[in-house]
This record gives sequence, structure tokens and C-alpha cells, in this order.
Amino acid sequence: MAAQAQAQAEQELDESLFRREGLPPVGSLVPMSLQHVLASFAGVITPAMMIATTCGFTQEQETAIIQVALILSAIDTLLQQFPLFGRIGAGLPILTGVSFAFLPAFQAVGVQFGFSVLLGAELVGGIVAILFGIFYSKVRRLFPPLVTGTVIFTIGVSLYPTAIRYMAGGAGSANFGGVYNWVVGLITFAVVFALANFGKGVLKLGSIFFGIIIGCVVAIPFGMVDGSEVLGAGWFSLPQLMPYPIEFNPAACITLGVVYIMVNVQLIGDLSAASAGSMDRMPTEREIGGSIKAQGLTSIVSSLLGGLPTSAFGQNVGIIVSTKVINRWVFGGAALVFLAAGLCPKLSALLLMIPQPVIGGATISVFGTITLNGIRILVKDGLTPRACTVFGISVAFGIGIAQVSGSLAGPGMPEWISTIFGTSAITPCAVMAIILNSVLPSEDNTPEQRNLKPLQNGGNGEGDGATEKEPATARR
Repeated sequence: MAAQAQAQAEQELDESLFRREGLPPVGSLVPMSLQHVLASFAGVITPAMMIATTCGFTQEQETAIIQVALILSAIDTLLQQFPLFGRIGAGLPILTGVSFAFLPAFQAVGVQFGFSVLLGAELVGGIVAILFGIFYSKVRRLFPPLVTGTVIFTIGVSLYPTAIRYMAGGAGSANFGGVYNWVVGLITFAVVFALANFGKGVLKLGSIFFGIIIGCVVAIPFGMVDGSEVLGAGWFSLPQLMPYPIEFNPAACITLGVVYIMVNVQLIGDLSAASAGSMDRMPTEREIGGSIKAQGLTSIVSSLLGGLPTSAFGQNVGIIVSTKVINRWVFGGAALVFLAAGLCPKLSALLLMIPQPVIGGATISVFGTITLNGIRILVKDGLTPRACTVFGISVAFGIGIAQVSGSLAGPGMPEWISTIFGTSAITPCAVMAIILNSVLPSEDNTPEQRNLKPLQNGGNGEGDGATEKEPATARR
């Protein structure tokens, strides 16, 4: 009887986690939310720290920009889960935060013009994003599954070096690539892998959370966990309104306006990957437009608080696709942790204790899921010669340019070209995919029109009613 009651409780737990609506039990909600926080926390604060270094911030200014990064990550995530007026936000399972996607362009603008000009360009970029979201229905034809699948594939591939960099100790660390970093990272990976594939219930769904906890314990004897900053951190702090003057420079505004559109293409890819992998459907026009508008609004608020813009986190998309946990309160809970960490420096310092090899070991297992989901979107309509051309050339340009440092920074090359296209594989890949998909002639002999079917069913593909149902059944 007790076993039957436990099985029924587990079934109810699963149903609550795998639905958007409803509030799951606290015992399952907490680990599901915290694993999203732990997987993305370093990604939220690291861009802020790097911009602080670029702009020569004091320790107090660096603390402030990290604080704003956490608060704005919470606001954007909450908007994505609980859309404002039903239109500003996606209403889809996604976690957003201050993103590395903007970092190269922001560093270039910060070095050349200063932080005040950067904030002005960020405000303009937020307006561009809102306009892009409003008029998305007019340009959505530029982003068919072929384009989004290609971008998603590139997003997944481009995340692999991030995970390895974390496992090796974090870029710039004194012991980067050291054996202890790899020992901790690989043990963390092994725990996450074992729980995800052989665990049951909450242990399986929360494999990343529990893997990070065990990884931190393993890292203690190696001196990777230092709690001294927690003792010295304060308990409560509010961000300031307009702590820096906001200045506008046309070149900086145009540069970041273009970057915002490209990052929004990446956001579309992340939303598509998360929705297709966890809900077995693509996002609607309204959902995508709402997500982009929320990102733009958050960016405007961030510029007024002296912070940085937000976008979706690829590693969390991997978690969503792997676990298929889509309950909105799971992501709302993660957002509340970010908000508390932003308002309570002591909690923020506690999360900062997590060693980077632990984060890398915990997240590398989910990055491949994003890549495979991009392939899934690409192949569902068949890999025709046209699709292979668009995919192959776009990925070649995106990955190739990103891997060859300075390939767009030579004599005579405008600096804005290098800033926009030479720092991320996603931007050149997205632009090339959109262009090729627009200029290449359509194929009359598509899989849908030929009604392709397995050879064992016979026939030449000139289908009857039964064969027409085959692709839909396969997709389900």
C-alpha cells in the first residue's frame, strides 16, 4: 500500500513538473530551480566582471554592476514566465540573464568610447529590440526552420569550448589546465551523467544540481572553495538609478543596434530549441515577439541602472531539453534566487564560491543536446540539397570565422565588421543562413510534395492517403 502511494506521489510530481501551470511540491521545485541557478550563475556575473575590468571600475563599481546583472536577470526571466499584459514576455520555458553574446561588442565600445556611451548605445539597442519584437510577424519569413535549426546547431557547437574552459579552471586562472581542475570537473561530470542516466525521480531530474553539490564537496580538499568573502559581504543593498551619465554616440548606437538584432536571432534559436525539445512544438509569432520585447525592455531598464543586457542561456536550454521540466514556477523560483542574490550580497558571495571546474563538468553533458535539437529541426522536413547548402555554408562561415582570431581585423577592414561578425560564430552563421535561404531558388521536389515513405512500404513516393500521414506520425 505504501509503495503504491509512493508511486502515485511520484506520478503526480512528474505531472506537475512537466506542465506549464500548477505549483509543484517544494521538495521537487527547489532542486529543479537551483540547478538552473547553479548552471547559469557564473555566466550571469562573468560578463559584468569583464566589462568592469575593461572600463577600469573600482571594487565598489564592480560590485554594483554584478548586483544589477543579477537583478535584471531575475526581471527578464520573470517576464518570460509571466508576460506583462500578456504580450511582453514569451510565456515559454526559458531562463534569461546577462549574456556573453553582447560581451565582445560591449568591450569594444567600452574601450573606445567609455561606459557612459556604452549605456546610451544599450538604451538604443533596447528600443531596436522592442521594435524588432513588434514587427517580428513582418519578418518571420526570414527565420524558417532551416534557418533556426542551423543557428541552434551553431549555438550548441559554440558552447563546447565554454564548458571545456570552465573544466580547465576558467580563462585567466593561475592554474588553468591543471590536473586538479580536471579531476574535479570529470568527477562532477561523472556524477551528473550517472544520475541523469541511472537515477530516478528527483535525483534524475535534478542531476545537475546534485552533481554541483557533490563537485563542490570534492573541490574542498583541493582548496578551490573559499568562504572568506561570504563573511565580509553585506546583507542588503539596492541598486542606484542612473549611477552614470548616459551619452549617445551614433557609431556606437548603430553598432550595438545591429548586434541586438543578431542576438535576437540567437534568442529565437534558443526559444525554438527549448520549445521543440521540451514541448514538441515551435514557438508562435506572438511568443517570439513577446520574448524579444521583454529583452528590449529589460535592456532599457538595465541602462538606467548601469547594467548590461540579457538574453537566453544556452546551457539552461540544454537542461530544459534534457529534463523536459517546463513548469513556469521552476524558472520563477530561479529568478527569485537571482533577485535575492542581487539584493543580498552575502547570498551572491555564497554562489560565487562554486568552482568553475564544477560548473563546466555539470553543464558539458547538456550542450550536446542543443546541437542535436538543431539537427532534429533541420531533418524533420528532409535534408534536401538546398537545405544542405544553406546549412553547410552557414556553419562553415560561422565556425570558421570564430575559430580564426583576427580574420576580420586586418588592414582596411572596418572595426565594426570585426566587432559584429568576428567575435561569435552565431552572428555570421545567422546572417549567412538568412541570405542563402532568401536568394536560393526553392525546390519543387520537396519531401512534403513527394510524400517520402520507407522503402518497405513500396511505391515510388507518389502517395496515397496512407503515405501522406507518415511524416506527421514520424514527427509525433
